Amino acid sequence: MSPDRGPRDTSPTTVDRGPTAATPWVLRIAGAALLAAMGWIHLGLWNDGYRSIDVIGPAFLLNAVASFGLAALLLVAPRPGVAWVAALGALTAAGTLAGLLLSTTVGLFGFTESTAAALWWESFWVESGAVVVLAALAVLTRPRRH
Repeated sequence: MSPDRGPRDTSPTTVDRGPTAATPWVLRIAGAALLAAMGWIHLGLWNDGYRSIDVIGPAFLLNAVASFGLAALLLVAPRPGVAWVAALGALTAAGTLAGLLLSTTVGLFGFTESTAAALWWESFWVESGAVVVLAALAVLTRPRRH
């Protein structure tokens, strides 16, 4: 015992062993929620008038269907397939984000978007978050070679 520090703690220290077993499920749920939000945004915008824009309208509907499908698949995929679904979701979100940024800067398929458009910022943050969460999940759950 040190006079100025009190009794010395001799209990074993906790060693950081990386992510817990719950981490992949937390990321799966977060990733699925972000994909579903991305689908909801695109379906809502398609319904609000984007459906009448050549190429963009069908792309928004396709994005909504793919996003909802990937969200569901992410939740039901067996452990060995999670990395693939997460990677596909990350690529889908990255492509959607790229489309948003291209349409805002140089235009896309003759359509130019504005950051003042309905749900622009929400789309930006949801898609960005989906890329990060799903890429992390893909890396964390990738098959290990022995």
